[in-house]
Amino acid sequence: MPKTPALRLVPLAAALAMMGLLQGCDLAPPKAPPPVRPAPRVEPKPAPAPDPASLAAQAHFARVQSSLIARGLLRTDGGGTDTPFGTRQLVDNFVRIALYDEYVGRGGTLTARQQPAALRRWERPVRIGVRFGASVPAEDRARDRAQVAAYAARLARASGHPVSFVDQGANYWLYIVGETERKGYGPEWAALFPGLTPDDLLPVTQMPMSTFCMVLAISDGESPVYTGGLAVIRAELPDLLRLSCIHEELAQGLGLANDSPVARPTIFNDDEEFALLTRHDELLLKMLYDPRLRPGMREAEARPVLERIAPGLVGGGS
Repeated sequence: MPKTPALRLVPLAAALAMMGLLQGCDLAPPKAPPPVRPAPRVEPKPAPAPDPASLAAQAHFARVQSSLIARGLLRTDGGGTDTPFGTRQLVDNFVRIALYDEYVGRGGTLTARQQPAALRRWERPVRIGVRFGASVPAEDRARDRAQVAAYAARLARASGHPVSFVDQGANYWLYIVGETERKGYGPEWAALFPGLTPDDLLPVTQMPMSTFCMVLAISDGESPVYTGGLAVIRAELPDLLRLSCIHEELAQGLGLANDSPVARPTIFNDDEEFALLTRHDELLLKMLYDPRLRPGMREAEARPVLERIAPGLVGGGS
């Protein structure tokens, strides 16, 4: 197949200089232009064969989303009169979501076990970048990038911490990749974050079908200060589940690491009642990045501070 010839561009300054040299000269009559040859025919590349595993996953998650919506879940209204909360609920929910861990990792497996944890958050600005697997169509990439950029701005407003969407120099990477190709991304992710071991990456590369998406928040050793993040979302997810994963994983990677079965209205609850970040969740982010809290605080030290912060956010009451 012939290669498409590259264009040779003449810098503007050089073109103007050539024009100046030609002015005042006797020019010979212009020669007839050479005959134009038809451009060589470029055969379009055949579309890659559909990946059976990806097609099966796509059909599966389409059924999952339809089922959740039919049951009144994946709400996008952010809550209402049916989900009231006051200072007591806000403080308790913050403790369960920010000061407990949802999973214990060991030997490349994650075991669901609630256990107390220190407060963790970013100290440096968060720069979110997006990368896509080859299977993701161009129109999906454009939509996802626009949604992530808008959401990064919302996270910055809610938390008061610098959060931005960038094309280069990211320290928080979001990957949207297909079922089969995701399994080969381990070396690339290990290169992005040299502290990640093969065992650390197994839950992501071997993500079970019961998991829509996942985030790994990264710190130096045992430090409670995050320095990096890796969120991975299945490319096969339909529109609302996909956006729901963007909302939950990027927010969890800021320090709201746990889910609570009793918190409402929130995306930090595995019941999938709410698809998108709620006003309640924005207040949790505001509390997380309040300067009166410090990374490394445990519940006994943090709770009295939270009880001073919360009334100013919700106007008091219980």
